[in-house]
Amino acid sequence: MIKYGYTVVWGGGVWLFAILFFVFFGERVLYQPGTYAFYISTVLLLIGTGVLLLAVTYLYLRFDRSVNASLKFGVIGTIVGLFLDTFSLLFHRTIFPDLDESRVIAFTVWMSFAYALYLLIPAVINERMKNKYMSAHTE
Repeated sequence: MIKYGYTVVWGGGVWLFAILFFVFFGERVLYQPGTYAFYISTVLLLIGTGVLLLAVTYLYLRFDRSVNASLKFGVIGTIVGLFLDTFSLLFHRTIFPDLDESRVIAFTVWMSFAYALYLLIPAVINERMKNKYMSAHTE
C-alpha cells in the first residue's frame, strides 16, 4: 500500500477540495431534488466537475509517469473519496451545517455522478495515451 501513498494523497486532496466547495458554496449551488433548479445546477456542477477532473488527471500525470497512472489515479481516488464520503454523509449535520436534508440528497446525487466521472475520465485518458503510444511505435 505504501507504493500507492502518493496516489492516496492526491485522491484525498481531490476529495477535500470537493467537500470544502460544498461546505462553503453548497447552500448556493444545491437545490431540492425534483425542481428545475436542481436539474440545471446538477448539470452545471457535473460539467465543472468533469473539467476539473480532466485537469487534475493531467496534472497528476505530470508527476506519476508510470504505466496506467491515470487508471491508478481514478480507481484509488474513487476508493479514497467514497471511503471519506461515507463519513461526510454519516456526519452531514456537522460537516454541512448549513444544508438541509434535501440539499444533502442533492449533494449525494452529484457525488454519485462525480464518482462515475472520476472513473470514466482517467480511463478515457489512459486509453487515448495507450492508442497514441501504439500509433507512435507502429510507424
